[in-house]
Amino acid sequence: MKNINVISVCGSGTVTSSMVAEKVKDILEVNGYKAKTVEVSPGGVEGQLSSGKWDIIVHTSPLRDKYDIPTINAVGLLIGTDEDGFIEELLHEVESLKI
Repeated sequence: MKNINVISVCGSGTVTSSMVAEKVKDILEVNGYKAKTVEVSPGGVEGQLSSGKWDIIVHTSPLRDKYDIPTINAVGLLIGTDEDGFIEELLHEVESLKI
């Protein structure tokens, strides 16, 4: 099982990002991956990127910058309007990682 490190971002870095992180963990586990997640606000992304190895950012709030790892808007996953599209994009990005 490959390990995927995910930063989950919402406005406050607590409730919404935790909900998205849990859903991402479940999706990845069903597809043969093990996810490590951390939940942050947009202001916490830089600190996480500088302090560890992260593979993907999923977010429900706008990000402050462009990053060198894939970023995926998770609003559709959160509200249920495009869960399949999110899952497809997530798996595509994970499969293209050089891990």
